[in-house]
Amino acid sequence: MLIETLKETEALLEGHFLLSSGKHSDGYVQCAKLLMYPDKAEIAVKLIVDKLKDLDFDIVVGPAMGGIIVSYELGRQTGKPSIFVERENGEMKLRRGFSINKGQKIIIAEDVVTTGKSAYEAINVVEEVGGEVVGIACIVDRSNGDIKYPLYSGVKLNINTYQVNECPLCKENIPIIKPGSRKIAIK
Repeated sequence: MLIETLKETEALLEGHFLLSSGKHSDGYVQCAKLLMYPDKAEIAVKLIVDKLKDLDFDIVVGPAMGGIIVSYELGRQTGKPSIFVERENGEMKLRRGFSINKGQKIIIAEDVVTTGKSAYEAINVVEEVGGEVVGIACIVDRSNGDIKYPLYSGVKLNINTYQVNECPLCKENIPIIKPGSRKIAIK
């Protein structure tokens, strides 16, 4: 069902993409296209909420940009506070008066998890202030099982990811697109 919604909203893309991790891929999930429809976002996040029903947590934390709406909707559906971390001078931080108390249990909320780079940056912020991360929640898991925290997703997709020097799309001179929000140069 969620795969059909991703296609219907044109969130599931094919091509040659530069991911925020610096890796290349032949597919991309632009969850912003799904999240622009509140009714569809509610349904997508409900799939995650169902998997979290027995998990004890206090706060939902989303890394800006992709995790903010997911964090909000996850907080709304679970009745938990939702905050976000954002970049300041290139480094993720808690800002805007947000705080986490020592020992609070945290779920990191993301739109898509591939390498977990943004989620791990958020985790570092949470752990620095004494929070305990109990899992990562995401709409799309395309990590291929490489994440060291419990991962609760709406859907799991197997999309090819390549190291830059091994990318077959580069070898075919297919133009690359950088759709994400992280500032990295296209090479």
